[in-house]
Amino acid sequence: MILRGTHLSDIGGSEALGVAAAPSGPTLDDLFRRAAVHDPSAIALCDPPNRTDFTDGTPRRLSYAEADRAISVLAARLCRAGLQADTLVAIQLPNTVDAVITLLAVLRAGMIAVPLPLLWRRKEIAGALRHLGVKAIITASRVGGCDHAELAADVGAELFPVRLIGAFGDKLPDGVVPLSDVYDVTTPPTVPRTTRGGQASEHIAVVTFDVAASGVTPVARSHSELISGGLALSYEIGVGPDLSILAAIPPSSFTGLAVTLVPWLFGGGTLSLHHGFDAATFAHQTSSGINTVVLPGAALTPIAKAGHLADVRTVAALWRSPEQLATSQTWTRTAKLVDISAFGELGVIVEARAGDGVAAGLPHGHVGAPHDIETARGKSGTLLVRGAMVPRAAFPPGAERGQAPYLAIDKDGFVDTGFTCKLDEATNRITVTGPPGSIAVVGGYRFRVSDMEAQVTQADPTATIVALPGGVLTQKLAGSALDNATVADLVKRQGGSPLVAGAFRPCGVAA
Repeated sequence: MILRGTHLSDIGGSEALGVAAAPSGPTLDDLFRRAAVHDPSAIALCDPPNRTDFTDGTPRRLSYAEADRAISVLAARLCRAGLQADTLVAIQLPNTVDAVITLLAVLRAGMIAVPLPLLWRRKEIAGALRHLGVKAIITASRVGGCDHAELAADVGAELFPVRLIGAFGDKLPDGVVPLSDVYDVTTPPTVPRTTRGGQASEHIAVVTFDVAASGVTPVARSHSELISGGLALSYEIGVGPDLSILAAIPPSSFTGLAVTLVPWLFGGGTLSLHHGFDAATFAHQTSSGINTVVLPGAALTPIAKAGHLADVRTVAALWRSPEQLATSQTWTRTAKLVDISAFGELGVIVEARAGDGVAAGLPHGHVGAPHDIETARGKSGTLLVRGAMVPRAAFPPGAERGQAPYLAIDKDGFVDTGFTCKLDEATNRITVTGPPGSIAVVGGYRFRVSDMEAQVTQADPTATIVALPGGVLTQKLAGSALDNATVADLVKRQGGSPLVAGAFRPCGVAA
């Protein structure tokens, strides 16, 4: 039994969004079941129309009844595999219906989801999971040119506790359990009821990974903490059954879950998914009844200039490098713009743009419900946060007594984000001025500079790699070697990041 200590009732925001919270507060599965009961025939989930371009399977469009059935089928299958309550299940899937169904199935089975960044490869996955005791991995047959089922099998062979590897898609390696048939079962099985003490909403729901100067750090979140993270955005975009969200942010992090899954579950509308970025697909989706878009803040201006946001009523821009927000362009379009500043896996702060369209700084001090997050400027000039969505303990329990990187919380409950900031005492607002030291952000992924350098040095001790200021991707990696193509190939074959490998490829050649 694994519990956390934050209660949804503490944040005072669920009733305002129409959630009649039980004394213990709702779980994510409670929210989904409520929507499914309200209108079973309503469309719940839509795949990217170009799904076949990057993974197996035709695009799916599921009603709430169909999604509920698939969730139960997969949850029952996990239980029949002998996985117990609170088992950690790693998930590495593209931004498709499969990813949402899998995460909710893991939770319905009483287990803990461990979503993995899609571009992580063997070295990063094995390193992150080694000390967690993950017993199952669920992935796709392929994503783009990468054979993810084979990758999961390699990781499973390296990690002794892994006893189940499942995948959606075709032509799976021996020993990998096919999962695409979870959508074919017409009569859902009974999912064994998980009996655990304590309040269900305080049980750990997911474990995600933060990247800090000390290394990759697992961060555990309860249902209540996830819901707390999504309350403010749910309030700003106005949830309801007519809500139709297009999510260009994958559910592979606390932020991704809080700003896509939670508002959708509160609203009971439709969640459409967009993988990577394909301009033609994005334009088609936004012109097909979408009224709310969640996208990377760094891509906001070029997408708006291309006219792809003309038909939506609300745009939520996620700034994974919140220091960019202060210099973002003034918003002049008719759609409401909501800025989401993300501080790694520690928390998010949501602010709607005022009428002048200019990005203001972050509130200093207690932001208040439904945000329920408090900010402060530390003695070293970095941003501190605490509140209902901010993690309060290291994971796994006892990690702070070992050598592995772990989340550090001070005696007042504040966590140091590492982002530098300045305080305007006249307005009592904070402006984020820089990212954490020794961290590079590329395409929404955070890297320790030393880890990137180690991957390159292992391939070629004479090669170099640096992070340079970049446009839409925040920063870009540039590599230099006597034989760039060989270094790129070696990094990939050694299980390194494709983004690091891509730094050594000639312009116009995909990693």
